Formats: sequence, C-alpha cells, structure tokens
Amino acid sequence: MVKPVQSATSRSGAHLRRSVGFYGLMFVSLGSIIGSGWLLGALKAAKVAGPASLLSWILTAVIMATLALIHAELGAAYPVAGGTARFPALVYGVLGGFAGGWVAWLQAVALAPVEVEASVEYLDNITWVKENLNLLSPSGTLTASGFGWSTLLMAIFTLINLVGVKLLSESNSATVIWKTAVPVLTIVVLLSLRFHPGNFSAGGGFAPAGAHGVFAALPVGVVFALQGFEQAVQVGGEARNPQKDISRAIITAMVIGTIVYLLLEIAFIGGLDPAAIAKNWDNPITQGSFGPYATLATLAGAGWLSYVLYADAFVSPAGTGLLYLGTSSRLSYAMGREKVLPKRLGKLSVRGVPVWSILLSFVIGEIAFLPFPSWGKLVEVITSATALMYAFAPLALTALRKRDPDRHRPYKAPAAKVLAPAGFVAANLVIYWTGFDTLWKIMIAIVAGFALFVVARATTKAEDRRAIDWKAAMWILPWLGGMVLISWLGRYGDGGNINALPEWIDLLVVIAFSLVIFYWAVSLAVSSEKVQEAIDRETEELVVQPS
Repeated sequence: MVKPVQSATSRSGAHLRRSVGFYGLMFVSLGSIIGSGWLLGALKAAKVAGPASLLSWILTAVIMATLALIHAELGAAYPVAGGTARFPALVYGVLGGFAGGWVAWLQAVALAPVEVEASVEYLDNITWVKENLNLLSPSGTLTASGFGWSTLLMAIFTLINLVGVKLLSESNSATVIWKTAVPVLTIVVLLSLRFHPGNFSAGGGFAPAGAHGVFAALPVGVVFALQGFEQAVQVGGEARNPQKDISRAIITAMVIGTIVYLLLEIAFIGGLDPAAIAKNWDNPITQGSFGPYATLATLAGAGWLSYVLYADAFVSPAGTGLLYLGTSSRLSYAMGREKVLPKRLGKLSVRGVPVWSILLSFVIGEIAFLPFPSWGKLVEVITSATALMYAFAPLALTALRKRDPDRHRPYKAPAAKVLAPAGFVAANLVIYWTGFDTLWKIMIAIVAGFALFVVARATTKAEDRRAIDWKAAMWILPWLGGMVLISWLGRYGDGGNINALPEWIDLLVVIAFSLVIFYWAVSLAVSSEKVQEAIDRETEELVVQPS
C-alpha cells in the first residue's frame, strides 16, 4: 500500500504545498475547459459545418477522452508539477523533454492573454463600456485603454498566483460553479423557449460541407473549447492525494464539459432564425455575433438572460486566464528544474510558489497582446500547439509502461496498447486539420525555443548539464518535418497548402505516418536504467512511500 506525502521539496529547500483536493483538481480542469470557447465555439463550428457541427463536437470529445485517459494514468503515477513538460523527459532525456515541455508552455502561456482579450472584447459589447472606456478600435483590436485594462487583469491573475496554489484553487472553485451554471441555464432557456427542429436540415442539409466541414470545424474553436483537462496534471505536485484524485478529476471534468458543449450546440442551432440559414450557414446570426447566445436569449423573450450572459462573458474567460497563468508558470518551473531553461525559473519562494516562473508568464502574456491583439488571431495557433503537446503523452505512457513496469499505477488506462497509438494518431489529425498556414508559424516558435535551449545550456555550468541522448530524440525532427510536409500537400487551412492529396487519402497518409513515428519513437526511448535515474531525480516530488 502507498500513500502520498503532504508536500514536495525543491532543491532549494522550499516546498510545493500539497494542499489541493479532488474538487480543487476537478475544478482546475473544468475551469480550463469552460472558458471563452463556450461563448464562441458553437457559432464558429456551425458556420463551417452547419448542423453536422454536432459530429465535430462528438469527434473532438472522443479524441479528448482518449488523450484524457492517457493523462489520467500518467498524472496519477507521476504526480509532479508541470507534468506535461516532464513526462517526455523521463523517457526521451533532456532534449526530448524540452521539446515536449516547450510546446506545452507555448500553449499555456498564450491562453491567459487570449482569455483576457475575450473578456475585454465581450465587455465592449456593453454600450456604457463602449462609450466610456473605449477598449477596442473599429477593427476589433485593443486600444491603449484596452491594453491597460487587459494589463490590470493580468496583474490580478499574477497576484493571486503569487499568494499560492490554495488561493488559486479556491478562487477557481467559486468561479467554476458560476461558469458551469450559466451555460446550463442557457441550454434550458433556449430549448424551452426557442427551438426549431427544422434548422437541423436547413441551408443545404445536415452536412452542407460534407465530412470536410466536420473536420475543418475542429480547429476553429471546437478543440480549443474542449482542451484543458490536463490542468489537473500540471498542478499534480501540489495535489493532496494525487494517486487517487488526479485521474478522477480529469475524467469527471471531461464528462461534464463534453455534455455541456454538445447541448450548447444543439440549443444554438435550434434557436437560430430559420430565415437566416435557409440558403447557407455563412452568417447564421447577424446581431451580436460576438455574443450569439445573448442575441438568441433576447429573441426568445428572455432578455434578462442576456445580462447574465454578458456578465459571464467576463467571468468565464477571466477565470480560465487566471488558471492558465498559473499552470504555464508550473511548466516553466519544471523546465527550470530540468535546467533546459534558466535555473532561476525552477526556484520556489518560502511560500512554495515559483515566483520567477509566474512573473515570466505575466511578461510573455503582455508581449502576446502586441502581435495578437484580438481573440480570433490566436485560437488556431493555440489549437495546433495543444495537439503537439498532447502527442507526447501517448508516447510517454507506452515507453514508461515498458521501461518502468513495476511502478504503482493507481489508475491504468484501458486497452493502452490500442489507446496510446490511437491518441497519437488523433493528435496528429488535429494538427493536420489546423492547416499549413498555422502549422508553419508554430514551427517558427519551436525553432525559437530550441535557440533558448542552446542559450540555457551554454550558460549552465558543465557539471550541472545532463548529457543529451541524441538517439532517443532523433524521431522529433522527422515527425515535425513530416507533419509540415503533409499539411502543405493537404487540403486544410486558409492558405499555403496545395491540395495535392485527395480527400480521405490525406487522412490515411496522416494515420500511416503517425503510426510509423509512434512505434519508432517508442523503440528509441532510453533504457530502463536511465528512466529510473530520471525518476530518482524527481523523488522529492514523486514521493510514494510504503505505509
């Protein structure tokens, strides 16, 4: 029998406080899932796929559930802070670990400013705010005033995170109850007062854009909306009973989030004006398109609900932004401990808080406002980065089962020999559906990350640098390069691709390529001895002592 300790010690002697219970962990994941995506996802998916957007949500739920089960096992067996940055390091060494950690950090650090931008853009729909605060320019980007208010929000998130994870968890728990109740209330009102069954066959039928539309809807907001389940893993080093609670928290949050989003899409499509979608789904709602549910509530005679929705349009994104500023700092903290980023990022305060990592997330979030000054500009980029991050987990699961077979696994993912390769394939399909025009931008950010890796290595004392296992990481470049090539030859995205691969054949190419990379990468994992050495380095956090 095993039991977790109550705190985890850093090399500096400070502690990550193990103070977060099951509900705190579950709310961390659920709070990340229900953010600005619920207010926009249904509209954007319907514009691309029509009523068949319901299939997009179901497909995304299957993909995310597959990856969630994998993360549930990893998080329970290896409960460390910034887990997605550290699982790859256990089996692919310092270079492979950095690659996985860097894409995870890119995804997380960009999400806080994106959610802040969503809050500001929603608030700008209120007449008093528009007339007195001048948050947005006519083109929809942040004004100087908008940047100032966004900075204030980021500063508040930073202060809450600096106080400690317990306050972060408690603040989030209260927010998530509101964030979940409002979508549920919206579903009930719209299904009760305004529902047109004929809308599900209007504007060209159930699937006006065919299967292509179903797949293309995933990166425009559907995957973005359902991502976030892994946040319970990121704070695993601060969980009170990680072996028992992490897996349950992830699975519970995914089930709740999936049900809510699917019902929201049904309520949205059923609540539309049939005349607006009689010919096509290009513009299913013309008024208040940035907050479509508020418009539908007004048309349904429930104007009071629109006020609740505008309040939630601030609370939901702001709550998610608060979470992601915290979890992105745990990722940079993890990479600082691994000495693949400046080691100062891996230090804790006397309160057990990664201060420098939190401040870095604040600074990078502020910088992100400048090149990406609106919500829509970052969603597809984040979706692609998320899929790249998720792709490392199935590899780590399979390799760790082979290299660390005797480790106690409080939760074991079912049929892992099928689930893990399926999860890797699913992540690569999402990357492909995002399109070449987005993927090449992500690759530039990854190259920049490796440049920072080189700098960190050069400025670290030789005795503190762990040797790079080049063989273990040699699959990463062919994988990334191959996905860029397939995307360029493929049929998805808004530009740059050449549509050389026929419909369906392109998906078979992605699947076949993914399976080759998967089994090759698993075979290249470091030896059991090196895995054990890596785990031993983390025993200060991976403490599972005999009772």
